[in-house]
Amino acid sequence: MIQAVLFDLDGTLVEQEQAAARAVVEWAAEHGDIGADVAVRWARISGRHYGRYQRRELTFAEQRRVRVREFLRVPEATDAEADALFEGYVWRYEAGWSMYDDAVPALRRVRAAGLRAIVFTNGNTAHQTYKLGRFGLLDELDEFISAEDFPAGKPDPRAFELALAQAGLRADEALMVGDSLENDVQGAQAVGMPAVLLDRLDHHPQLPRITSLAALAW
Repeated sequence: MIQAVLFDLDGTLVEQEQAAARAVVEWAAEHGDIGADVAVRWARISGRHYGRYQRRELTFAEQRRVRVREFLRVPEATDAEADALFEGYVWRYEAGWSMYDDAVPALRRVRAAGLRAIVFTNGNTAHQTYKLGRFGLLDELDEFISAEDFPAGKPDPRAFELALAQAGLRADEALMVGDSLENDVQGAQAVGMPAVLLDRLDHHPQLPRITSLAALAW
């Protein structure tokens, strides 16, 4: 019997993908890059190096720096210079975050049903805690779990096993809900945990999924 629902954060409760795309266009223009492929190139670079962070090949700070150096083509930038450059992006990115309208109602339905509402994210603990606090989501949760201190992030089975252990749950007692087929759904299923794919943008019409948290059931 399900005792808890584990929610991914980015793309599930809080919108950040479009925020990133808008932020990088403005930030790149500030540095003389007005190419039509700016957002696509940033997403590609970010995805590659953030994946390295998830595999613990880089720290959170290091993946930011290598993204900046590659994107702005400044391989010679020192750590301090790369950090300063990244700040020009990050304040724009954070300003663009928004919470999905169905986030709080879904969390409240889970708790009203007597289940625990937990966020399980790959993101940096401090950054994600700030995000949750900004939108008042900490008060809507029973627990927050970041994979940052684990040997690897989602979809690595160790991340799910350690998250379950931290929450005191067996795999069949927790439902994973997230927008990433690989990280959230396939990762959870690999350890015997049921999962729901949240496909807000209709990327996977051929798969079992929901397109809104309003349709979440357990």
